[in-house]
Amino acid sequence: MSKILIRGAKVLGGEPQDVLIDGETIDRVGTGIEAGDATVVEADGKILLPGLVDLHTHLREPGREDSETVLTGTRAAASGGYTAVFAMANTFPVADTAGVVEQVYRLGKESGYCDVQPIGAVTVGLEGRKLAELGAMHESAAGVTVFSDDGKCVDDAVIMRRALEYVKAFGGVVAQHAQEPRLTEGAQMNEGVVSAELGLGGWPAVAEESVIARDVLLAEHVGSRVHICHLSTAGSVEIVRWAKSRGIDVTAEATPHHLLLTDEMVRTYNPVYKVNPPLRTERDVMALREALADGTIDIVATDHAPHPHEDKDCEWAAAAMGMVGLETALSVVQATMVETGLLTWADVADRMSVKPAEIGRATGHGRPVAAGEPANLTLVDSAYRGEVDPAGFASRSRNTPYEGRELPGRVTHTFLRGRATLVDGKLA
Repeated sequence: MSKILIRGAKVLGGEPQDVLIDGETIDRVGTGIEAGDATVVEADGKILLPGLVDLHTHLREPGREDSETVLTGTRAAASGGYTAVFAMANTFPVADTAGVVEQVYRLGKESGYCDVQPIGAVTVGLEGRKLAELGAMHESAAGVTVFSDDGKCVDDAVIMRRALEYVKAFGGVVAQHAQEPRLTEGAQMNEGVVSAELGLGGWPAVAEESVIARDVLLAEHVGSRVHICHLSTAGSVEIVRWAKSRGIDVTAEATPHHLLLTDEMVRTYNPVYKVNPPLRTERDVMALREALADGTIDIVATDHAPHPHEDKDCEWAAAAMGMVGLETALSVVQATMVETGLLTWADVADRMSVKPAEIGRATGHGRPVAAGEPANLTLVDSAYRGEVDPAGFASRSRNTPYEGRELPGRVTHTFLRGRATLVDGKLA
């Protein structure tokens, strides 16, 4: 079994310590640990975090391998410091049966770059009319615990209620893409001043907020868990805050791009800024940051949505929605939350590793950096500054909104159960 000594790392941003990995687990954490026959990683005051966990990733395989594959997506994840990702169900065929989720799970095992936990569809074909094989997917080798029709909203209240009732039996969670479809017909961007000036169809905040309000009440009625995907408005924050004060079992996520970018970017008509839900206002961005800081929003999730060049290099109305995010997420969080004083590095570990692992039941992830724990770790050079260059991405797609933007921080090493998947910023 190989040994690795990470020397002088700031564990969760604290005082420098040494961390000795022996095989798949952490053997010791302390100061002055002798290397012996271990491979030494000189951390030089870098930040050591538990391996990041993304509860919202689109890996596209099967069916859209021109955008991403499980292999390229997990390589991107390792590059961004992730040791586990949850793969959304909007593949072709849809991951609505035990057979498809087991295929994704197997491909993740074969990749070796990070653990892949498939998310099962709530409804057959994401069509919103009939529940998918929730029990069979949970009982399969993939052991699905999270179910979502992400990309589409489960807008039928009865179907949503039945899904919440069904997953309650085995401790699962329904992750809702909150978008009232009738209110967003023909919508191209956030409804507001900018949409009015540009003449683009508006996407009102109430389309998200009304679904969240309904679903937290359904979750309370059923006594089940509901998770809100990519929450994006100040109003949504207040609904979730109210629900939590009432004791409703609701969790929520914010994406890095909704913590940084606003609908003002759409004035460029660059489709790289076209995303679902849309970029909102500065007020919404500030509300999301505050909510992530105070725990109303539980986690950061990337909504990594790769697209081939031709789906984005076109006119705005025809462009696909979504942007890649696995390789830049931690940098955006450092810029928006750490360097603004809203979160400490220990808080970042909580929002990007501990809590998402808890919500998704990702065994062995989000654990303390302590002796006896699995060696799923991420080493970050927080002093680094550099421009984002998508040409160097491990992802198959390049649709990032940060091209040419300077962002802080760089993941230098990622360890999956003691095995380095990223070394000095390069994939192992």
